[in-house]
Amino acid sequence: MIRPDRHSRARSLLIVAATATAITLSSGCADDSTPTPVTSSRQAEVAERGASVMPFDLERTTHQFTKSGSGGVQTVTADDPQDGNQVALIQQHLHEESSRFRRGDFTDPAAIHGNQMPGLQALRAHGGRITIDYEATPGGGRVTYTTSDTELRNALHHWFDAQVGDHGEHATR
Repeated sequence: MIRPDRHSRARSLLIVAATATAITLSSGCADDSTPTPVTSSRQAEVAERGASVMPFDLERTTHQFTKSGSGGVQTVTADDPQDGNQVALIQQHLHEESSRFRRGDFTDPAAIHGNQMPGLQALRAHGGRITIDYEATPGGGRVTYTTSDTELRNALHHWFDAQVGDHGEHATR
């Protein structure tokens, strides 16, 4: 009897596990009443790139993107509001980002999500037609985006949707 080496067995087990997962997800057999967070390879890539841009720990923070008729609000909070280090890092980062965003500098989101991120090109060219205000909150910070330009509001909404999708379980609407 020929015994497969460890690498062949491990490879076989991975293929079986991946196939079973794919069949379960594609067949609709998953129970929708108790969603299980699934980290896609895209979300893993975004988290890895985000670690080089965002100084706070993505695993210990939550991003919220709330759309409004005039733009929206981006909030980042520490999962433990008593974690002074995370709160300070969030506040510093959002303060600096909001300053750059006012100037049309969206380099950091592009570095995390890619240059083809929905809404990004329009936001880069906003030319002051979006009011961007930063506010520290007890558990983190908030950036409010306001515009009367429908195209820019839609770009913001697409940008928010892309971030929620890319950040997975670390982001909400």
